[in-house]
Amino acid sequence: QVQLVESGGGLVQAGTSLSLSCAASRNIFIFNTMGWYRQAPGKSRDLVASITPGGSTNYADAVKGRFTISKDNPKNTVYLQMNSLKPEDAGVYYCNKVPSYNPYWGQGTQVTVSS
Repeated sequence: QVQLVESGGGLVQAGTSLSLSCAASRNIFIFNTMGWYRQAPGKSRDLVASITPGGSTNYADAVKGRFTISKDNPKNTVYLQMNSLKPEDAGVYYCNKVPSYNPYWGQGTQVTVSS
């Protein structure tokens, strides 16, 4: 079973940057589109960014121009660089396949943005 472990979250001020990491127990990124999902309190878990095996990326409209998803296949890691953070970006961030695969959900990493 593949395990995905998110890290890098924290409390930051609006307008600053943060980089998240998702480490996989084995390399699945060469075969699967990966995504970062965000779940804000009281809201659903929504896809905010994705990257295909070939490196093509897609972003939710709310984060376009500010977030960048990338991956390092040899390191079994996918990243999310978040710039110009806004309070509405806050939530628990998870990585998973796109579309999501339930057994892959990890604990996520909390991102809190203060204004």
